[in-house]
Amino acid sequence: MNKVILITGGTRGIGAATAKLAAQQGYRICINYQSDEAAAQHTLQALRALGAEAIAVRADVSIEDEVVRLFRQVDEELGPLTALVNNAGTVGHKSRVDEMSEFRLLSIMKSNVVGPILCAKHAVLRMSTRHGGQGGSIVNVSSRAAVLGSPFEYVDYAASKGAIDTFTQGLAKEVAGEGIRVNGVRPGLIHTDFHALSGDPQRVSKMESGVPMGRGGQAEEVAEGIVWLLSDKASYATGTFIDLSGGR
Repeated sequence: MNKVILITGGTRGIGAATAKLAAQQGYRICINYQSDEAAAQHTLQALRALGAEAIAVRADVSIEDEVVRLFRQVDEELGPLTALVNNAGTVGHKSRVDEMSEFRLLSIMKSNVVGPILCAKHAVLRMSTRHGGQGGSIVNVSSRAAVLGSPFEYVDYAASKGAIDTFTQGLAKEVAGEGIRVNGVRPGLIHTDFHALSGDPQRVSKMESGVPMGRGGQAEEVAEGIVWLLSDKASYATGTFIDLSGGR
């Protein structure tokens, strides 16, 4: 069976690392992005250099009309979807809760909670045996922040990832009998440019001394966990999480 994967936020950091590993394992790949065309084209060229059939599709996955268009393009250009990685997300600048605006909270929740749920919905409509599908696998990219709470940094982001953890468990049970496995990974301090969104590009370097392993992680280390959960090697795993945080 052809392996077709959609990775939201797939052009940089953990998403791009996951796409490259998936390319090495024979997936047909769609990398989704919201705005950075240059990064999308750079990652797309790297995937094709690895021999993968790959496309890049611009879409805001927190808007259902755009999700519908994204999934239809995958159907038409790559074939039936077998794997989804919900990786797209955002974070606000370091802030206390009593300094956060309603606009910020709504933006975080729409990107980090509504978006992944919408993408999972449309993946289930394609994968589920209830809808005539052949099964598949979903991995949601959460965060250790969901467990630690991120006080004095971004409790709203942590809360959004806590919601994703609950969603992962609920959806896993809902579709376990329909050929779909749903799992999550919780990255910790990972060296990517995601931290620039919080206003501190050097955040990992500043905090890695507090990690029991004494270092920040690499995107490729998270990708290994994601791709393993997607694979048949994890055939009895659903509703579970891999913490990739160096012990933090």
